[in-house]
Amino acid sequence: MKTDLQIKLDVSDELAWDPAVDAATVGVEVNHGVVTLSGHLRTYVEKLAAERAAERVAGVKAVVVELDVRVPGAHDDEAIAEAARAALQWHAGLPASGIKVRVEKGWVSLAGEVEWAYQRELAERSVEHLRGLAGVINQISIKPRIAPPDVAKRIDAALRRHAEREAAHIRVEVLGSVVTLEGKVDSPQEREAALGAAWSAPGVTKVVDHLALS
Repeated sequence: MKTDLQIKLDVSDELAWDPAVDAATVGVEVNHGVVTLSGHLRTYVEKLAAERAAERVAGVKAVVVELDVRVPGAHDDEAIAEAARAALQWHAGLPASGIKVRVEKGWVSLAGEVEWAYQRELAERSVEHLRGLAGVINQISIKPRIAPPDVAKRIDAALRRHAEREAAHIRVEVLGSVVTLEGKVDSPQEREAALGAAWSAPGVTKVVDHLALS
């Protein structure tokens, strides 16, 4: 098992290796495998890249992001709003209407309803690379539907298709349209895969993450 010092060194090296991140502006602290990133970055994309770089390192149990984005110059909220609306309207995987955009001081807020959880995430990813963006607040909701009676079995089957060994340690509980995952996974990537499988089930409007890293 890696020590906190080894994890810190590995995360620092991974940040330096990633061309999308200015590692000199990111501070790294580790406590019992939990990595905290701090500092000031120039773009929201760089903030996301730093977070994902830390999550890739073996031994990392969780990542706490205390990074803030300081875009040079004044925010052009009108231009950001226009670009965000265009990105959403032109994406084939999203509804042509129904997602509302509001921008304040470089922060984009998304609201409205979509049919599937993947569309909620897709909307956020569609705007997160815009120039001048300080951050994204995703308030898009998923239209409530009646979940099929065998939704727990469907989620369990999806988990086993992705990684049968990890699926054996994950319990799936369904209450109405809310799915709760409990158990242990070996990495943040496995946690994201498990959450993605749960969100992909029909009728699911909320996923409660009670997964722990082993």
